Order: sequence, then structure tokens, then C-alpha cells
Amino acid sequence: MDTYKKELNERIFNPIENINSVKGFEIISESLVYKVYDVFGRNSLLSILYQTGVFPGTTIAERIKKEYNKEEFEIVEALVILMDELKEFYSIQIRDIEQYNDRYRIIIENYCFLRKPISHREKLDYGKAFCRINKGYFETAFKKLLGDKIKKVEINFLKNDAEKDVCVEELNFYL
Repeated sequence: MDTYKKELNERIFNPIENINSVKGFEIISESLVYKVYDVFGRNSLLSILYQTGVFPGTTIAERIKKEYNKEEFEIVEALVILMDELKEFYSIQIRDIEQYNDRYRIIIENYCFLRKPISHREKLDYGKAFCRINKGYFETAFKKLLGDKIKKVEINFLKNDAEKDVCVEELNFYL
């Protein structure tokens, strides 16, 4: 029996460094999105994914406020501080800044931690359901950092820029 066990272990052995956690995350993420959609419907899926982003958005905003000993930030200040905190997960560049009577609109190019996993899964698309996690995250973090200075914060997907390998999005800060 020991010989059989040894042969079997030799055949199935896989060094830990060969484990592809990202690939596993991609497969499970796609499955999760579509299973929740199938069981609970589109609205529940979008709500669950948005709320998944709300908790870490709240957490980082509270940490930043504590670290800077400040309750409210200016828009640009909050953007710079938040993006500095998130360098491991996001690469963002500003395309345009527009000022209106009721809001500021910032057009960004965003390469986020979800982009690569989405690109490997045929059922997940840029700017669709799975990206609601980022929407919940950023809207919550910015609203908490900006406080009463802003009525509402909204981030919206505009398009996928395949050439630059980024999502083009708009950040709206309603005054």
C-alpha cells in the first residue's frame, strides 16, 4: 500500500508555486456573477455587487480620514490621496476635467484589478455587472471623503478603449 501511495503522490504532485490563484478567482467570479443572476435576477445581482464595493470603500475612507486627521477633503485632494492609496489595484489617468454649474465631471482612463480577470472570461464584459463592485467602492469612498460638500458622487462606464487597454469612465461630483 505504501508503494501505491508513493506512486500516486508522485503522479499528482504539483508544487505550490504552480498554483494560479488569479485564474481560479476568474473562474469563480464569472460563475458567481451568473449564478446570482440566474437565481435572484439582474437587480439583485447589481445590488449585491455594488454593496460588495461599499464596505471596502467605507473602510478606506475612514482610514484616510483618520490618517490625515480630517473629516472633509476637496475633490482633487481626495482623488490624489485615494489613488495614491490604491496603486496596487488601479492605474488611473485623467483625460479631461469639466466644470458645470451643478457638478464637476472628470473623464478618466482606468486599468483596474478586475480588468485582466474580465478579459479572460467570455461571459464577463467591461463596464457591465462585475464592475459594479468598483462603482460601489468609488462612489462610497469619495462621498465619505468629500462629506457635505458634495450632494452625490457617480462613476459611470463610457467605453472600453481596447487600444490603450483601459476603461474610459466619468466621475461626476454633484454640488
